[in-house]
Amino acid sequence: MPAKTRILVVDDEPQTIRYLSMNLKARGYEVLVAADGCEALKLSEEQHLDLVLLDLGIPGPDGFQVLKALRRWTDVPVLVVTARGQERDKVRALDLGADDYLTKPFGAQELLARVRAHLRRAACQGAGPREPFELGDLHIDFAKRQVRVHGQFVHLTPTEYAVMEQLALAGGRVLTHAMLLQRVWGPEYRDEADYLWAYVSRLRRKLEAQPDQPRYILTEPGVGYRLATPDELASQPP
Repeated sequence: MPAKTRILVVDDEPQTIRYLSMNLKARGYEVLVAADGCEALKLSEEQHLDLVLLDLGIPGPDGFQVLKALRRWTDVPVLVVTARGQERDKVRALDLGADDYLTKPFGAQELLARVRAHLRRAACQGAGPREPFELGDLHIDFAKRQVRVHGQFVHLTPTEYAVMEQLALAGGRVLTHAMLLQRVWGPEYRDEADYLWAYVSRLRRKLEAQPDQPRYILTEPGVGYRLATPDELASQPP
């Protein structure tokens, strides 16, 4: 484990901070702690971070506000760790750019597995170059990790880009929900279908002129998702 892998724990409960810090430090991670939103944003600006564990119910700017602020200027993976288990909170956090959502109480092994999964994915983001992908007005530059539609740059979070990349590499073939979840999030997430639904919905809002009538990202009901083929795209109304 690299000694300099740095994780920011944002929580206002001393017991939770001790629990998270103890388990992370025991695995060789460097741990920083923030007890409120202002401190979290200050540390995020001053320090290089590899991962953020973020509680939603913190004082000052709450977790949602911190997440929204972080996504204005950093792509650091954010794992929400919270007692709020309602679906609306999970969807809101994912919509704001969270990479993962873990509801308290949870076991140390599950937490550490998710931490490892996000660090692995972040480490692999610079993997080898591929030829750019084009589908109508959709252009993906794998080397630069950039997506454009009608020539305009579209800002995607790392997780949004990872989903889009997998769909593009499939070349119009259907990727099942389980396949996408495992390839993007890791094997621990094969049953987290709500994650995938939230990210596909966000991608459509960013890429499609009419998100409720998508041209690029198509749904195979009960199976998964795929990108349209060039012939299908050409036959669709503009």
